[in-house]
This record gives sequence, C-alpha cells and structure tokens, in this order.
Amino acid sequence: MSPSKIMLIGATLSLASCASKPPVPNEQLAVSKAAIEQAQRAQANEYAPVELRQAQDKLSQAQAAVQREDYDLAKRLAEQAEVDARHAETKSNSTKARNAVAEINESIQALREELERRGERK
Repeated sequence: MSPSKIMLIGATLSLASCASKPPVPNEQLAVSKAAIEQAQRAQANEYAPVELRQAQDKLSQAQAAVQREDYDLAKRLAEQAEVDARHAETKSNSTKARNAVAEINESIQALREELERRGERK
C-alpha cells in the first residue's frame, strides 16, 4: 500500500471518529446550573435539601463526564440535574406556601377566639 493511501485512510478514519462524537452539552450544563441557582433562591437548601443535593451531585458528575469526554453521559446527568433542581424548587415553594397557609389559619383562629371572648364580655 502506498504512503498516500495510508495517509488517506488515516485521515478518513480521523474525520469519521470526529464526526461521530457527540457535542459537549454546554447548553444543558448551563441550564442545569441556572436551575440549581433558582432552586437555591427559592430556599431549597432549607425546604428541599435532599433534592437540591441530588441536583448538585448530578451536575458535578456531568462536569466530570465532560472532562472524560463522555458527552452522552454528561448530557443525561445534566438533564437529570435540571429535573432534580426544578423538583427541589417546586417542593420548596410548596412547603413555603403550606407554611403560609398554616400561619393564616392560626391567625384566623386567634381572631375567632378573640371575637368569642369579646362576645362573652357583653
């Protein structure tokens, strides 16, 4: 085999391996990071710490997969991190809303009791 054929085959194989490699999931990593930040702003560290930690761990694993050039795994982990972060945010917001409702109900009950006491005085 001539050297030019060997070079052509090598170049073709090199191009083929580059073409089949999935892209670095930079966009998904950024979306996941933003979702985690949003969950933190929603106080998920207080109201949904397990879910937030799962999101953070999966994002770290995704970043490690990028370093290993395992872009398919990195994308899947980043997507999972986003879902976990959104779950943490939703759980946090839900818990805060339930707490607010409980406080309102307590205030209503206190007002009712006060009205009953005033009614008894008359």
